[in-house]
Amino acid sequence: MAAVDKIGPLRDGDTGPRYMRLQRLIREAIEKHRIATGSALPTERELVEEYGVSRVTVRKAIDGLVDEGMLERRQGAGTFVAALRQPEQGTRVEKSFSIMTSFSEDMVTRGRKPSNIWIDRLEGVVTPDEAMLLGLSPGSRILRFNRIRCADGETMAIEHAVVPGWALPSPDVVDDSLYAALDAEGNRPVRALQRLRSVGFSPEHAEMLGISAGDPCLAIERRAFLPDGRLVEVTNCYYRGDAYDLVVEQGSP
Repeated sequence: MAAVDKIGPLRDGDTGPRYMRLQRLIREAIEKHRIATGSALPTERELVEEYGVSRVTVRKAIDGLVDEGMLERRQGAGTFVAALRQPEQGTRVEKSFSIMTSFSEDMVTRGRKPSNIWIDRLEGVVTPDEAMLLGLSPGSRILRFNRIRCADGETMAIEHAVVPGWALPSPDVVDDSLYAALDAEGNRPVRALQRLRSVGFSPEHAEMLGISAGDPCLAIERRAFLPDGRLVEVTNCYYRGDAYDLVVEQGSP
């Protein structure tokens, strides 16, 4: 069961239904490339035997990852790690600068299913630059979120977000939407300063998205604030230029 070994054991500290715990393990194995694109997932029977769960639990875990576009079923062959899909021509998304919405909210309002390919979710100590930017004391707790953003299984953007430790209890509370997690803690931002630059994708980012180095990129830096003025989020996001149009609504002064 070499493939099962790459997924790893269920962790005692994990919370939630068993299908979600198993789903998180499989997702993590894919995101960390322990199971390569195109590789077969262990059979349902192997997963049932290894984790001591029911076949219904296994199917529910796999169904969710199929819906996210991370796995694909092949008739008569099994379940495989899916290749990242690229947006089809003509399916560009409009991103409004006029409304404070998250990526997940943008996709849902357009009838698309958001998902993440996590690079990492980390808890650490603030750097000197982060301390100055966020107004934190040296040694303060900080949370970092690095991920590929997808819609209907298609790669759309790379996002690097930093949040002060007081805003969230743990990096693990962020699933699809950072803003939903912040909202649950009463720390959703109400205004933001955003800066846009047009650049070319670096080789590293291009490889993550399955595109070519130098392809057009919309780089957006966002600093988001609470009603009391505290800075609660700093995000650098790199949107695919072939998938996004930015829209700004203006009025008379």
